Amino acid sequence: MPWQSKRDWKPLEERSCTDIPWLIIFILFCVGMACICGYPIATGAASRLISGYDSYGNTCGQKNDKIEGVPLSGRDMTENKYVFFLDPCKLDIINRKIDSIALCVSKCPATELQTYSEIKKFAQNNGSHLCSYDIYPTKYTSSSERFNKCPKLPVSPSKAIPLLHRCVPVDISCYAEFAQGFITFVSDNTVLRRVIAGVMASKEIIMGLCVLALVLSLIMMVVIRYISKVLVWILTILVIVGSIGKILLLVMFFLRKRVALTISLFHVAGKVFIHLPLLVLQPFWTFICLMLFWVYWIGVLLFLGTAGAPVKNNSTGVVEYQMQGPLQYLVWYHAVGLIWISEFILAFQQMTIAGAVVTYYFTRNKSQMPATPILSSMARTIRYHLGTLAKGSFIITLVKIPRLILTYIHSQLKGKENACARCMLKACVCCLWCLEKCLAYLNQNAYTATAINSTNFCTSARDAFVILVENALRVAAINTVGDFVLFLGKVLLLSCTAFAGVLALNYQRDYTVWVLPLLIVCLFAFLVAHCFLSVFENVVDVLFLCFAVDTKYNDGSPGRKYYMDKALMVRGKHYTCRCNHD
Repeated sequence: MPWQSKRDWKPLEERSCTDIPWLIIFILFCVGMACICGYPIATGAASRLISGYDSYGNTCGQKNDKIEGVPLSGRDMTENKYVFFLDPCKLDIINRKIDSIALCVSKCPATELQTYSEIKKFAQNNGSHLCSYDIYPTKYTSSSERFNKCPKLPVSPSKAIPLLHRCVPVDISCYAEFAQGFITFVSDNTVLRRVIAGVMASKEIIMGLCVLALVLSLIMMVVIRYISKVLVWILTILVIVGSIGKILLLVMFFLRKRVALTISLFHVAGKVFIHLPLLVLQPFWTFICLMLFWVYWIGVLLFLGTAGAPVKNNSTGVVEYQMQGPLQYLVWYHAVGLIWISEFILAFQQMTIAGAVVTYYFTRNKSQMPATPILSSMARTIRYHLGTLAKGSFIITLVKIPRLILTYIHSQLKGKENACARCMLKACVCCLWCLEKCLAYLNQNAYTATAINSTNFCTSARDAFVILVENALRVAAINTVGDFVLFLGKVLLLSCTAFAGVLALNYQRDYTVWVLPLLIVCLFAFLVAHCFLSVFENVVDVLFLCFAVDTKYNDGSPGRKYYMDKALMVRGKHYTCRCNHD
């Protein structure tokens, strides 16, 4: 047989660096991301974003150079440190910006100004000119251009945003109208105000229910190994009741032993979390890393939005900064970085979990385990296997980018393309999504193989694929039954949180007041349950691959004793006997 000539698996025997060329490529790519960040900082775009700039290309709070063809540019704005919009409520939804002339002012109006005379008085008393620079304060009440170059009356009181130096109206009712356009069930502004008021009035209850969801998720991680049998019996009863013919019953009969293996794996996974309690914190660290990276990414994207050369719009006279030539492709590089580095962070979590669980499984004497298996796994991953993570995450990126592009094209052409083109686009997106999920599952098992054997990505993926093919029916049983059990766990947690939310919010009789807080809590509960139970699912998958390797190369005899837990021992002996018989 061709597979029998391959080397044996050697768990935890030796460790070496894997996929070094890919680590070098990834480091160079990250250096490129850092250069993209450095470009807007070096060219002053970051300063323009933070300090703000007016509609004539002047950066507030500093001296400026003259822009050719823009008479009001090149002004000294050292004393004018704040950006003021003549009509802050005129929002351009399509281009996601305020469609109004912006000026640099020395002070934001703290009180409402109802007439041009009051605007004139404000300018004379505070030295803050709220009309265009080419209109002197003495002409505020008589200039024929005051309707276009002075703020819209009445001028709402505003205050400066810390760090960003923008004058923002204290009354944000106009932004409520903007948000109203995205909420289809809201028929009038009054309803929206009541909904927002309900959220603000219930914020303490919302926070308490979110904490409850978090605690319930932690409890679920421990008790799911005890209730997995009950949940599987629920699944069996549903299949029996819902089956019209005998086919599904026959399938359940032949898969009963593999379903029992799934229950045993859930039981052992619960033990893993008892011995490795820091596994519970993995979603937190991953979430923090992703949030920090996303904040950095969005910040650099905003920097790039103000980078480039000043370009005057001939129709409006407004100056905008645009990148031209090859520099405009920096945004695309930056977008690829978002996907690749995000996938790398997620892959690091998977490798860390795999390394810790592999150490637990293949250590016969659990008292000889490292004091902190999670930290030891992190250290091994950083020292030896970052290149493997870079390669695996890049493969996912290659599939995800065209899928996102096709999804974007489909959304842009919605209602314009013919039925055939729409069907083809949907089919391509669906195929790429399926391919992405298959590759993600194979990647996860490849990381486990790397954690066991310290082999490179391709070798690990091949070895893991062979093991999975040899255990195809078991994989199918674990993925179907296991996913259903985890789904029921999510439903149970969500139901408990929702029930507690109904009890806590039942004093609110108006549905517009308590429905949105309850939806917020339920959404948070689902996300928390998904994060924690996804870690549990990851642990089960790692345990199964270790179990399959263990039963393939060991039979319980002297010198070839099993590594597995006693809960899996019966399943392992049965599988070994069946293989020997075959």
